[in-house]
Amino acid sequence: MGFNCGIVGLPNVGKSSLFNALTATAAAEAANFPFTTIEPNVGRVAVPDDRLTRISAIAKSAKVTPTQLEFVDIAGLVKGASRGEGLGNKFLANIREVDAIVHVLRCFENDDVTHVSGTVDPLRDAEIVETELLLADLDSLERRVTPLTKRARGGDREATDALAMVERVLVELRDGRPARTVRVAGEERKSFRMLQLLTAKPVLYVCNVEEDAVADGNALSAAIAARAAEDGAESLAISARIEAELAEIDDLAERQQLLESLGLHESGLARLIHAGYHLLNLITFFTAGPKEARAWTVQRNTKAPQAAGAIHTDFERGFIRAETIAYDDFVRLGGEVAAREAGCMRQEGRDYVVQDADIILFRFNV
Repeated sequence: MGFNCGIVGLPNVGKSSLFNALTATAAAEAANFPFTTIEPNVGRVAVPDDRLTRISAIAKSAKVTPTQLEFVDIAGLVKGASRGEGLGNKFLANIREVDAIVHVLRCFENDDVTHVSGTVDPLRDAEIVETELLLADLDSLERRVTPLTKRARGGDREATDALAMVERVLVELRDGRPARTVRVAGEERKSFRMLQLLTAKPVLYVCNVEEDAVADGNALSAAIAARAAEDGAESLAISARIEAELAEIDDLAERQQLLESLGLHESGLARLIHAGYHLLNLITFFTAGPKEARAWTVQRNTKAPQAAGAIHTDFERGFIRAETIAYDDFVRLGGEVAAREAGCMRQEGRDYVVQDADIILFRFNV
């Protein structure tokens, strides 16, 4: 799969409770004290997709396999993490390994749940975490300036380009702006990614609100939504407590009844999974047949051979063509045979860019 989101936040904001509900396990102990989670817990969750259900019904598939996202519950951060305070070094190392950041913020008052800073202020909490990531990036880039400058003066073109990128990013960081605000042209993206910056990762702020505010949020979550818009991030309001309750209900009808009583159409976790999928700029394509209907995850703008490689490396290595049906045609016509007869199965080559919801049969030869 290869796509994951790191769940981060200050201690006691509800991130481990959220992770537990997300993965429907008790892998992450959710206790009322800092550093409950020391080693990052990892859970894979299915991405809800009604299209897969319809495809499997039409194809009369014996097995249905959804695509998945990986969530990593990372140890709680404290102020000074960039200097190694608390579990700072481990925290930063774990964040470097994820593709996107899900930043959980406490947006509810509860005297029974202590806060590491003494008061509830999600804007301050967001600033603490963002500042630690920014300081770590600053330190990383400033260490590179001298060696890159020496190489650039010696005529090293690669070092010259890298130095120019480093200096551009440093301007933003020194002004307190995350690296993701830097505008990077297509040909510069590779060198930008090579910097491996923490603040370049896409961010989703998850506002953990009280039960009464789960449908519309509250003043605290509204303030975070405004900050997210300014920082090029996204935000979402959910209640970790409600999600934990939902995770314990096996009966789908009973679960839906609880959601409707709260004014919700789907769980916060379903919205979180979809948001993570969007955050990583992912799309889904499908394979379907009598044995199995399956969803596959690739990044947007992926070409057919690389999409085939998501299934098996041999498919990419020996790629011949992709026999492709658009989802709407597949559903409207009632399956592969009818789509083929109607001329709606396309023969696509190596340059074809896979579209979201394509149903594909890859032809290959190894």
